[in-house]
Amino acid sequence: MKSYRKELWFEVPGRRAFINITPKVEECLAESGVKEGLCLVNAMHITASVFINDDESGLHHDYEVWLEKLAPHEPVSQYRHNGYEDNADAHMKRQVMGREVVVAITEGQLDFGTWEQIFYGEFDGGRRKRVLVKIIGE
Repeated sequence: MKSYRKELWFEVPGRRAFINITPKVEECLAESGVKEGLCLVNAMHITASVFINDDESGLHHDYEVWLEKLAPHEPVSQYRHNGYEDNADAHMKRQVMGREVVVAITEGQLDFGTWEQIFYGEFDGGRRKRVLVKIIGE
């Protein structure tokens, strides 16, 4: 069995963003040489997320609005976590959107549904953060 590991790095200048990382994960898959197996993609930071959904700007806007209603950034004083930082909302948004995804690999391709894509969700940007891609299989 083959095993492949790579870190992808992102630095979002603003506080929040959704980035389609599917092409980067597909590059990793090609590098791995795995034709049948599994691909794990996970955010290595507790204020960022990896999730699968449609790459549609209206949906991304709806996520942004919905997440801000669930865990508003301000007032930052509403959170006990915000002693030295102002990112308690980012921790909660990550919890909702998820840490990782696993995608099947079939015939050397990510085995997605029709509209599925992999996204990196940033909820407390302004610094470098990494995403782990781990691929195992034959």
